[in-house]
This record gives sequence, C-alpha cells and structure tokens, in this order.
Amino acid sequence: MIEAKNLVRRYGDFAAVDDVSFSIEPGEVVGLLGHNGAGKTTIMKMVTGFLEPSSGVILVDGVSVQDEPRVAQAAMGYLPESLPLYPELTVVDYLSYAAQLRGLDPQSAVRDAVEATQLQAKALDTISTLSRGYKQRVGVAQAILHKPKFLILDEPSNGLDPSQIQQLRELIRRLAQSATVILSTHIMQEVDAVCDRAIILRAGRVAVDERLSDLQETMELSLKSLPDADVVGVLSSHKAVANCSAVGVGHWQVGLHGDVQSSAAEVASALVAAGLPIYEITPHSRDLESVFKEINEGQLAGEQDAA
Repeated sequence: MIEAKNLVRRYGDFAAVDDVSFSIEPGEVVGLLGHNGAGKTTIMKMVTGFLEPSSGVILVDGVSVQDEPRVAQAAMGYLPESLPLYPELTVVDYLSYAAQLRGLDPQSAVRDAVEATQLQAKALDTISTLSRGYKQRVGVAQAILHKPKFLILDEPSNGLDPSQIQQLRELIRRLAQSATVILSTHIMQEVDAVCDRAIILRAGRVAVDERLSDLQETMELSLKSLPDADVVGVLSSHKAVANCSAVGVGHWQVGLHGDVQSSAAEVASALVAAGLPIYEITPHSRDLESVFKEINEGQLAGEQDAA
C-alpha cells in the first residue's frame, strides 16, 4: 500500500501541493489526473523520494520514504516524464547498466524486462535510432527490471501517436496484472482506458477521488427553473436525490439515486407540487469527462472572481 498523509510542497509562498492525502491499495491502477501545473509531477517525485515534501508523510508498505528512502525505492519502479535514457547505448547495454546499478543479475533481469515490454526486435538497436514509442518502452523496461510492487508512470503517453498510445496502454494493462500502478496524465481517455480509480487534482489539492465504476453509475439531471426558485430546499431531502447544487443563475445540477427515468419523474413531480416551473430537465451520466469539466470550470470561475 502507498499512503500519502497531508502532503505539502512549497516553493517560497507558492504551494504546488497543498495538504494532499490518499491511499492506494495493492493491485489498484490509479490515474492521477489534472491540468498542467495541478501538482501531478510534484506528487510523484515526492512519492518516489526524488523530492522532499515541505510537510507530510509518505509510506510505502509502511516504510517512510523520508526516513528510509532506499528501502521504499526498492519496491518502486519509476518512469519520469523526461526519459532517463542514454541515447548512445543499445537497448540491451542500457538495461544491463541499469540492472547492475540495482544489484541485479543483468542477464535474467534484462531478458525478462525486454520480453515484458516486447522489445526483442529492437534489443540491439542504439536508443537514439528508436521511435518515441519504443523509447517509452525502454523507459518502462528500466522501471520494471527489479519486478517492483509499485509502478509510477509520469505522463507515459506524452508525445506518442495514436498507434503508439494504444500499444502503451496494452503494456500498462499487462504490467498491472502483477503491480500496483500510479499513472499521471492530463488526458482523460488515458485514465478511462487503463485505470480503476481517478484522483483529480486542482491547484495542488485533491478535488475528486473516486472509482471509475462509481462515477459511471452516478446519474444526474441538469435542471433549469426561475432564478430565485428554492430548488435546493425542495429537493435536498427527497429520497430520489443524492445531492443538489446551483451551477448558475436558474440552473441546478441534481445527483440521483436509482434509475434515472423514475428518479427524474419523481424530481419533476416534487417541483411541480411545490409550484416551481421547470424550463428544462435533462438527464445525463456523470462520467469522468463531465467531472473534470466541472472542476475546471470551477477553477476558472474562482480565478475570474479573484481578478
């Protein structure tokens, strides 16, 4: 298990990561999602011990990354956003060197990593001659040489074409069969394709932490009525309503329990019984994309208010 407790990382007066806590269970594939600058890379660097937190604690299987970094790092494989490659070396020479640094038997470790990342056809090629997609595979191969329990991947599909992205996703799925994976990205499709759970960051804080299956099961209504209508008051205690909040003038978002059609009918009946007109009522799934959009719009609204 990886546990982060009240992580903070400051650069002067700026908090790149601000009181972030989460735990990741064995076998999970977790997407760390957010716009550029949301704090994803900073969190990954702190989790892997490459960056000291200003405050907070990170535990890897109960071992403190700050107090015993070598012990914690031995359980982790890390692919940073900037690939740690030596372009003048062949794939095999580079992986053999990385294996020796980890105190491994280069022959067996390199063979297994090459097979896992399907690099056999490029094993004797110089890294500088490889495509971006194959270079990413080499980067993943160095991260799994020691068969880590935890695999940390920072923007692994950055710069890849659609075909290479699909190949990388298939690779991550295979690796996830034997390792806990944390995947940092700003691409929602990446999380949808390979992850069980999403942690969405906004301005250095955790805005959402949910399993994708729970997000997909949640249904919502977009509801429009009079600007001064007490929609929240009418619906807040209704049995069919999970939550209700204003998202604009005369516009509310209503989370539902149960079947969307029957729940929507009950909501409409409750509003009519209260004498509130319904100008629009639209059901939709609350998926990862809609949640991310809500968070981003909230951030933009906050920035505009501050200005």
